[in-house]
Amino acid sequence: MANIDHKPSKYMLNLLHVLPAFASEEDAVINTIVEINAGSINKYEIITETGTLKLDRVGFSSLSYPFAYGAIPCTWDLDNDPLDVEIVNVTEPLVPGTLVEVRVIGIMKFIDGGEVDDKVIAVINDDKRTNHIQSIEDLGEQFIKETTYYWEHYKDLKKPGTGKVEGFFGVEEALRIIKECEERYVKEYLPKFN
Repeated sequence: MANIDHKPSKYMLNLLHVLPAFASEEDAVINTIVEINAGSINKYEIITETGTLKLDRVGFSSLSYPFAYGAIPCTWDLDNDPLDVEIVNVTEPLVPGTLVEVRVIGIMKFIDGGEVDDKVIAVINDDKRTNHIQSIEDLGEQFIKETTYYWEHYKDLKKPGTGKVEGFFGVEEALRIIKECEERYVKEYLPKFN
């Protein structure tokens, strides 16, 4: 699991700023902090400044998350949040706030209310049940349909028509965007605190 290069402290570390994005870049394995379990209509979000998990809102409809969901440490996406991750094919619910090493299998490009809000798609790295999943195509056509439907309709009762899926892309594109978000974290987010 993740090793944190940090002296012991009596204060709780904010893993969003302590852990690197990659647990193993060579193997496309990233660190992810779980925010939401599949089946939830509650939108939990890690407060970037403190690392505290907060109930951001209760969903406006009965549409529940069809996958576990989390954030990648030391990344900053164009929506001014850490880069998001959909953790798919999870057998047992994950505890929100848990650090999980996941293997990247692709990315979904998404526009939410006019802002880029891409979603990395990944499986738990050390779950043997997912070893055969190497790409989004391995999840099947129904996964793409359900995921697209979820993101394009989850806000319909609050802000209809604000979500638009722009396509699903492979591991190479996902890794490029993760690295881009790492660079943005260093250039745009970190200077606010120096």
